[in-house]
Amino acid sequence: MTESLQPWPRSGRAVAPDATALIVTLQMDPAASARFTALRHQHFPVHRNWLDAHITLFHALPVGSLDQVLRDAQALASITEPFGLRVDRVQFLGAGVAYALSSGQAVRLRSALAERWSSLLGPQDRAKRGALHITVQNKVSPAAAKQLHGELEQAFEPHDIAAVGLQVWCYVGGPWRHAATFPFSGRA
Repeated sequence: MTESLQPWPRSGRAVAPDATALIVTLQMDPAASARFTALRHQHFPVHRNWLDAHITLFHALPVGSLDQVLRDAQALASITEPFGLRVDRVQFLGAGVAYALSSGQAVRLRSALAERWSSLLGPQDRAKRGALHITVQNKVSPAAAKQLHGELEQAFEPHDIAAVGLQVWCYVGGPWRHAATFPFSGRA
């Protein structure tokens, strides 16, 4: 993978030369990440599953804003403690299934970043409201999604996971390339 990355001219950070957008996610604790990634590998169509499980905060920030995105993500991560997210329910997406999440801290963190990045937000990120989620299946028939939704819902019990950092990714037409991870290290 590193052979396809080139230094970003101003920051020295690696960025995929064919990146069309930046994505910002919450980093989950390792146990939660492993559990949801295993579900994703089990239920996501193999030919479309290029990613581990993730919690997207922003879908499409401009690639040219990498320096600002990295600077702001690092600054907020440095004053944020790891925090809990409640996995509330199994959510039917029409062509897939996700786990809906709730967390006041996640909403406040996303709002703080959205305020800093207001001039960078496209329509999808500007309109983002409501619950975060972790997608474990997508791009399948509604019947297949309904079946999995029913199966997962039967065994589901609400539980907590932890958000432990922010991650910045380069979108390259399907796959993502990692740009940076900023662990939460602040004190309340």
